[in-house]
Amino acid sequence: MALQVSLVSADAEVWTGEASLVVAKTVEGEIGIMSGHEPILAILAEGQVRITQPDGSKVLANAQDGFLSMEGSQLTIVAGNAALIA
Repeated sequence: MALQVSLVSADAEVWTGEASLVVAKTVEGEIGIMSGHEPILAILAEGQVRITQPDGSKVLANAQDGFLSMEGSQLTIVAGNAALIA
């Protein structure tokens, strides 16, 4: 079962889709989240969000000033600033 991910900034949806793994930087260090992860709420630190899609392709984004929330199979990352890395 894939993880449903939504990455949003203050003014726009940055990326939404399925992932097998998401790695983000929090104020307590990096965290890796896969489907089935226990519910969590964490404060984002400035850094990269690395999303691995089920086919193995990667999506990279810079994010800062926000939080991430995991509930069920839904991971929501809300950042004051977020943008995909080309």
